[in-house]
Amino acid sequence: MILKAIRHWRAQRAVERHAIPDALWQLTLLRYPFLAQRSAAELADLRRLCSLFLATKEFHGADGFEVTDEVAVAVAAQACLPVLRLGLSWYDGFVGIVMHAGEVVARRRFEDEHGIVHEYDEELAGEAMEGGPLMLAWNAIAASNDPAEFGRDEVYNVVIHEFAHVIDMRDGVADGVPPLGSKERQHWIDIIDAEWESFCARVDAGEDTLIDPYGAEAVEEFFAVAVEAFFVAPSAMRSEEPAMYELLAGFLQQNPAG
Repeated sequence: MILKAIRHWRAQRAVERHAIPDALWQLTLLRYPFLAQRSAAELADLRRLCSLFLATKEFHGADGFEVTDEVAVAVAAQACLPVLRLGLSWYDGFVGIVMHAGEVVARRRFEDEHGIVHEYDEELAGEAMEGGPLMLAWNAIAASNDPAEFGRDEVYNVVIHEFAHVIDMRDGVADGVPPLGSKERQHWIDIIDAEWESFCARVDAGEDTLIDPYGAEAVEEFFAVAVEAFFVAPSAMRSEEPAMYELLAGFLQQNPAG
């Protein structure tokens, strides 16, 4: 009981020290309308969780990029949404968040089945690595200053995408299967494998999909883009991908479509 009281006191102190001003919080909700769709109680919990997130994570601006309060709160609000009911402990595996002004070009190499090594450049708006740091490009996150543009892109969300990878990798493996008990894990695999195969077939056939076609690259990417759609366009996600919606709703303990 004493330890629990001490933890609560420390958390409350952290929330107070990193309290988000009302004006900044309301601006964040205005710029990212899918956040504002949540209930008043959920938003109160999210705001508190954001303060704890800001107290425990360290932001670094790369190449002179300035991490303002606006930047940090925008990232925190979107990053905390997937763990609103799971808790911040799901992000305990890393501390650093590196913010770039724009996309980063990373040199990649891989060896094909014939033993030939290939190298190529990949442009990244974000990247999550086990143990961190997590990298994000602000130009892929920033909302327009024109209110008419707020929330215009209905699904794409690099912050939620990369933090979905963090959740997935909590057990040390990026495989589209977050840490679960043995029975729950097998159920998850049965559902996500079937849904991914169906999704890949639709992408290969040239069908339009709510979920980003990038999800056809690998099941772990399918998981990440599905989590994006789950939060940013929940009603459309439930309509188009009901099995994936229910799978995520059960795991994340949230039902954003209502």
